[in-house]
Amino acid sequence: MVESRQSPPGAPGSAAGQDALLAALDRSLAMLTLGPDGRIADVNDNLLAAVGYARSDLIGQPHSILSDPSQPTDTDELWRQLRAGKPVTALVRRRARDGTPVWFEATYNPVLDDQGHLVEVIKLGADVTARVTRELADDERLHLLSLGVDATDNAVLISDKIGRARYVNAGFTRMFGYTADDIVGRLASEPFGEQPALRQAFRESLMAVREGQGCHTEVLVLDKLRQPLWVSLVSNPIFDEAGELIHIVSLFTDITQSKIQEVLQHKALAAMVRDAPLVEVMTLICRELETIAPEVLASILRVDETGHLHTLAGPSLPPEYHEAVDGLAIGPYAGTCGTAAYFARPVIVTDMETDPLWANFRFVVKQFGLAASWSMPIVANDGRVCGTLAFYYRTKRGPDALHEQLLDVCVHLCKLAFERDESRARIRQLAFSDSLTGLPNRSMLHARAVQAVASAQGLEASLAVLFIDLDRFKQVNDSLGHQAGDTLLRTVGERLRRELRGADIVARLSGDEFVVVLTECNRESVNVAINRLQTALSAPCKIGRVTLIPSGSIGVSLYPADGRDFDTLLQRADMAMYQAKLTNRGNVCFFSDDLDARAQERLELETAMRDALRQGTLRLHYQPQVNLLDEHVCGVEALTRWMHPELGEIAPSRFIALAEECGLIGELGTWTLRESCRQLADWRDRGIGISTVAVNLSPTNFHDHELPHKIAETLLEFGLSPSNLSIEITESVLMDNNPNTLRIIDRVHALGVRLSMDDFGTGYSSLGYLRRLPVSELKLDRSFVHDVARDETVRALTSAIISIGHSLHLTVVAEGVENEDQRAVLVSQGYRVAQGYLFSPALAPHDLEPWLAQWNASRHGATDNGGGELSRQPPVVPTPAAG
Repeated sequence: MVESRQSPPGAPGSAAGQDALLAALDRSLAMLTLGPDGRIADVNDNLLAAVGYARSDLIGQPHSILSDPSQPTDTDELWRQLRAGKPVTALVRRRARDGTPVWFEATYNPVLDDQGHLVEVIKLGADVTARVTRELADDERLHLLSLGVDATDNAVLISDKIGRARYVNAGFTRMFGYTADDIVGRLASEPFGEQPALRQAFRESLMAVREGQGCHTEVLVLDKLRQPLWVSLVSNPIFDEAGELIHIVSLFTDITQSKIQEVLQHKALAAMVRDAPLVEVMTLICRELETIAPEVLASILRVDETGHLHTLAGPSLPPEYHEAVDGLAIGPYAGTCGTAAYFARPVIVTDMETDPLWANFRFVVKQFGLAASWSMPIVANDGRVCGTLAFYYRTKRGPDALHEQLLDVCVHLCKLAFERDESRARIRQLAFSDSLTGLPNRSMLHARAVQAVASAQGLEASLAVLFIDLDRFKQVNDSLGHQAGDTLLRTVGERLRRELRGADIVARLSGDEFVVVLTECNRESVNVAINRLQTALSAPCKIGRVTLIPSGSIGVSLYPADGRDFDTLLQRADMAMYQAKLTNRGNVCFFSDDLDARAQERLELETAMRDALRQGTLRLHYQPQVNLLDEHVCGVEALTRWMHPELGEIAPSRFIALAEECGLIGELGTWTLRESCRQLADWRDRGIGISTVAVNLSPTNFHDHELPHKIAETLLEFGLSPSNLSIEITESVLMDNNPNTLRIIDRVHALGVRLSMDDFGTGYSSLGYLRRLPVSELKLDRSFVHDVARDETVRALTSAIISIGHSLHLTVVAEGVENEDQRAVLVSQGYRVAQGYLFSPALAPHDLEPWLAQWNASRHGATDNGGGELSRQPPVVPTPAAG
């Protein structure tokens, strides 16, 4: 019989002690009682609070109601141990009513009966959900970090405080080719072999982190396969809680591509910015290429416009190689570069000794120890191959990834360098060459001519400057168009260029002006050269369907007789040319002191005329036109007069020709038109009996598309009708080939303005031309009138002219009638209108008014002389007033 010993109240082994212990556990832990069949017999409030169930929900339910399907815990092994009376402790995952996981650190306590059978299981658990959740998050972060470190392209190396490798990630193996077995346990630099730059980088990193500092450097590294790559190395220290260095974390980043661009582009672009020559830029590119990839021999060739190769750079290739390649024509079997340029695509030759592209150049391969090559064409924006960039190798091989990167960057740089060089050449051409003819322009002419004069001075030699102005070029431009004019200028430029010696200079100055500088010549050789140039110029030139015979007026100045500097020589050759053009077109004139004086006078006169037009100091005089039958004044002709305060009265023939030459004729015509209309309006307002005014306009005025508009505006401004105005044009307008001239004349006529042909009979007109012009009046030239009374031939001509006028229903006005004999003949031939000194010279407005009053008065007192003609005393004609 077994005695039962009583424990003191409250002792652990007593019933009261057990109850107290269970009560304490119940307050602090989650408790659950399971029957031997695994069903829940009891639960405490702590467990219910943790899982969110009510007691009635769980009592009698299998324990699995709380289990998470992803982590079953009621296993056969658990129950085997419990039935054996062994407590089991485990971290278990349970599922709350809302599905969220709940973690318990649980102890399963089996209760056995006296026979050792399992009666119940008391499960005590502490809710550690918060702690487990944090730990799982940390584990997840570590897992993700591990994946990220291995997935990154960067290489990670963790070493101890003396630099011995402890860990490398997968990126380290991908970047350098070394595995963890190759490097872990060894000093980090050892597997890389003898690479002084890398060893120095590791030493500097180790020194920096021992001082508690990070370190950053960039270094060129050879990987396991001895391929170069630039890396950025960043090292940082890791300290323990005591502040002691325990590890070094080094991060390697492949910066090969950016380094290539930085080193190559920075240096190459910097060279371009400082305007380095093309050869210098290309040599720099080759040297930088070979620094990054020492196994490469780089070469850059230019392809000229004829398709031939020329060496620009190749510093590591021997001079003999460049000599063998220079001038080689590109083609389908012209080596690597010649073929790449021919097909405009990359060409790779891995074995130059056997490749058919090198069949004609085997001696080059053997002589210089070249085994393989790779050439890339350099293609301009317009698709033209302007050069090639080639890599040569001393072993049989092809390019690798680094070489492809280098080539991509360098081809772009070479293209920029070529474009820059071509742009500079184009700028030089634009700055110093004439874009139309290709000849030197004024700037280049001046620079080269100054050198030529200096050379002549040093050699005590002579020199000639020829100023050539094409004759009738404006007529070609106006009649055939500017394209024809451009063709003529190009033809003339080429002819001049062909006829000169190598040391001579020919340039296009502007427009149709050319300058030739003949070096080391005397007057006799100058004459020979001029004859040769004139012969070349005058050869027929077919432009479109028109054959032209060009000619040029030439002015010549000589060094040192006519000047000792080029600017003076050019100015004096210009003066001589102007005199040659005045004398006879196609003529030659040498400079003389008289020409200088005349040129000065002409310049002063041109300046004075410009001032006169601006200041309104020109004046109009008016010559009456008289009806020969009833002697009433039909109208007046406005004639320009110029009284210069110092030079006196200047003849119209002189200043009108000057206005034509210096481009003032249009302005002069506009002024004459406006002033004559203003004066006529004034007379009409004051009742002065003048009904029409005739104004002379030159052919140049009829090149102005605005002329009809200007005439209409002027008439409107002064309240005149178109019939009050007559426009006189000379026969030279018929020789004007400007296609716009006739159209403008038609537009003027359409306004209602009368048109009169002045000086009829002295030009080159024909009845065919006359029929094309809408003229209503012909003016018989005074040269016919002068001899009409004493020359039978002249009378026949004047009779023919009046017949033409009658036939075409035109009024014919006789100019320059000076005596009664002339008047009588003209009247007998049928002329009805005349003007001339017999009636009155051209008078200033204030003189014309009293003359007109006196004329009209005398006209009323005239008597018939029996011959059907009026006889009377003409009025006293006042002396024409100046201005």
